Order: sequence, then C-alpha cells, then structure tokens
Amino acid sequence: MMSVSGKKVLHMDRNKYYGGASASICPLADFYERFNMGTPPAEFMNGRDWNVDLIPKYLMANGQLVQLLIHTGVTRYLEFKSIEGSYVMKGGKVYKVPADGKEALTTSLMGIFEKRRFKKMLEFIQNFDEDDPKTWNITISNKPTCAKDVTMEQLYAAFGVDHNTIDVTGHAIALHRNDDYIKKNCLDGIKRIKLYFDSLSRYGKSPYLYPLYGLGELPQGFARLSAIYGGTYMLDKPCDEIVMEDGKVVGVRSGEEVAKCKMVICDPSYIPEKCNQVGKVVRAICILKHPVPNTNNSLSCQIIIPQNQVQRKSDIYVCCVSYTHQVAAKQFFLATVSATVETDNPELEIKPGLDLLGPIEQKFVSVDDLMEPTDDGICNQVFISKSYDATTHFETTCLDVLDIYRRATGGDFDFSQVKHTSLDDEQC
Repeated sequence: MMSVSGKKVLHMDRNKYYGGASASICPLADFYERFNMGTPPAEFMNGRDWNVDLIPKYLMANGQLVQLLIHTGVTRYLEFKSIEGSYVMKGGKVYKVPADGKEALTTSLMGIFEKRRFKKMLEFIQNFDEDDPKTWNITISNKPTCAKDVTMEQLYAAFGVDHNTIDVTGHAIALHRNDDYIKKNCLDGIKRIKLYFDSLSRYGKSPYLYPLYGLGELPQGFARLSAIYGGTYMLDKPCDEIVMEDGKVVGVRSGEEVAKCKMVICDPSYIPEKCNQVGKVVRAICILKHPVPNTNNSLSCQIIIPQNQVQRKSDIYVCCVSYTHQVAAKQFFLATVSATVETDNPELEIKPGLDLLGPIEQKFVSVDDLMEPTDDGICNQVFISKSYDATTHFETTCLDVLDIYRRATGGDFDFSQVKHTSLDDEQC
C-alpha cells in the first residue's frame, strides 16, 4: 500500500521466507523441524508438495483485504479458489450455514416456524440501506422503530428468533468472536451480515476465498509489486536495533549497517518492549487423509463453534483446505482448530473442534501470545501491528492494517480508489 502510494519502502525480514508469522512452510520437513517433530513419514510423499500455513485464514470475497489486493494490483500474481462450504456447530452436530432465503427454509438447522422468522430477518437486513430511511423501519413491542437506534439484541427480538438462531447469525454469519456485540448498536452487525451475503453472492459456494499454494503467496505478491514501484525486499536480514533520536525513529540497524528512515512499520516480535500481552491463542494444525466429516465431502470448509455451544467466552474455529489448493500431497487435507485461550489447558479447550475432524494422521499444536502496541506510534513514528487472533478470516487483521495506514499517513484509505469490484474484474 505504501509503495503504490508513492512511498520509498525497504522491507527487512529476519526470516528466510516471506510472511513472518503467517508464512506457508515448504518443504514439509521444515514444518516438522519447526515443531521438533523429527522427520515426516514416507506416506506423506514429496515434501515439496506441501505448503503449510502457520496461521491459516480465509479472505471474504467482498471483504476489505480483497479490495486492498485489487487496489494495489497484487491480484496479478495470485490465483484464488472458493472455499466449498461454511458450517456451524449446534448441539454437537455440524450444519451448513444457509446461503440464501431458499436454504433458510429448507435447512435442518432450525424448526419450520423458526426458519420463517430467520428468513424474514435476513430479508430485512439484506434490504437495509443506511442511506434510505424507507428501509429502517421495524416493529418492537408493537411500536414502529428506527433500526438505526436499536441494539442487536432488540433487532433479534423484533423478529422473534431464538437463541440458537442468534448463535448462528452472530457468530457464523456476522463473525463476531463473542457475545459482547449483543448490547451494542445493530448497525455494525447489519453491515457484517450484509458483507457475508455480498461475499457469498460473488462465487456461490461460500463467502470465503483462499490463495493457491497457501497464504505465503500474499506477502510474496505484495513484495513483487512493491519492487515494481521501487521498493526493496530483503529476506534473512536481521533487525538488531531501531535507531531513535529525540524520541523519533531515524533508522534501523542490521549488523554494522544502518538504513535511515522516517517511519517503521513492524509486528510485535521486532519491538516486544513496546507491546503488552493481552491473551494467548492456541492452534492445532492437523494432517488428514479425508474430508472433515459431515461437510458433504467438501475439499475445503470452515466450521464455527459458537461460544454458547461449548460453554466458553469466545468461539472455536475450524478450517480445512486440501491438495486441490496445492498445499498438501495428493489426497491429503490440512485442518486447523484455533481458539483464544481461556484456561490453563489450551489443547483441551479446542477438543470440541478436534473431535469434528475424525482420524488425525499428525497434529502440531502451538500456543502463541496475543500482543498489542502500548501506543499509537504517532509521536515516535514506530507503528506496530497486533498479533494474529484466533479467527480463520482476515477481517480483523484488515481493520488493524487500515488503522496503521491512517496513523502513518494521517488519512483514511480511500476505497473509492478501487476501480474494480471483484477478482474476476481485475483479472479481466
């Protein structure tokens, strides 16, 4: 974004690969080594057929990251594949999230009367236009009410949907991580639900996209484009010191060399002393020989386990990709279960997600700190991102990127600059 905006950019990465914490590791032996797991068994075949994401996430087809990719032109280096299904767990069983009004009436996720209430609510939300007062009217306690002035809890009550439908809508569609949103104004929730269905309408099967060869292709694509605009990318280049003068950054030292600069943008691992730990996230990356059960033999999927279904304070996320995405050897699948840590036994917390996977060939578990910067960086011009959270989509990460862009440049990113509206348009 900075290179395309005309800034002179030097990108230093201490790693030998693109992507940092969100890299795709290849070959498989390197991934095993990272987890001190010895050597991959021969049954996993050619190790170079594997590109294993350290932090798997999907892109919303009409979300902010896709718009940023289109704006910057990075899409010329990437190829995407639609995720085949979006699912939610209710009562210990996995159900497909209804994709439209027709599916809402035929789903086994809810009873016949609840289906109609759910369909009416979705129709209201999809017709809602923040600029058209005619679409704002709902009835609460037999009184006409402006939807812009009510909470999500009141919106749900207006349509009489039950707690299971609220779980599905709030967590599997609006993608809220917990129930804090219930007491807040409904506008954000409405926008999230509309984004889900707008993304779903792009490619049909689900609202999610995933790049072939893994998420490591994203930073690699940005690096290539940055080079076209004069940027320089240096892998395996340690950052030994952020050089400060009079309270402001003036350079970055690597060994005996110092690169002079006016600002630094980095992740928390480069300046941990300027960050606070706000939690932990547990992830289990699993190698499977089969699709995730109860997903209609999907070669890729996402399953969200709402917090209330497993008596937690936040959701559990399950995502699965496969050999069709060029991330695993033929006939193998990569499934990841992740959650925000709430107890002293993180792996036990994600057991409900692991139980959905069926037989697991190999499992790799990690627990990582969630870090946030202690200040906004405006005074010293050092802008630090937040750690990747437990979600399996990029929307929260995009909010952080756009916030850093605003603080670093003094203005919001203008999405009206995006000339195309979909990846298909861009590729045409």
